[in-house]
Amino acid sequence: MGRLFLVHLEGQLYSCRICRNNLANCDELVSKSFHCRNGKAYLFNSVVNVWTGPEEERMMTTGMHTVADIFCVCCSQIVGWKYVTAHEKNQRYKEGKLILERAKIIDDNTAESTADPHHIVSDADEA
Repeated sequence: MGRLFLVHLEGQLYSCRICRNNLANCDELVSKSFHCRNGKAYLFNSVVNVWTGPEEERMMTTGMHTVADIFCVCCSQIVGWKYVTAHEKNQRYKEGKLILERAKIIDDNTAESTADPHHIVSDADEA
């Protein structure tokens, strides 16, 4: 394995819950109203420091999509997925955008960022 080159972001950030690797800047956040198997999920225009798995067809609540899971480059945890293709016309705005699962990330601008990174905070605890 070669040397790992990470992108370090500034400003308000979302990071990997396990290793604290920077993943996205708040300026890239499109929507907080998405859901996944683990609860809430956020849609972003772009994320950094991830690698992409193989593309697959997946039936979502909004229809069939071609997606690829995304993994943290530091700890290899699945942190979300990338929308490659949306098969429904009204879902095409998602193409090229990425989902980060709320349970897999932390907001580096809250008190939560000083918590144990292995402790999963439920959505009820965040309210």
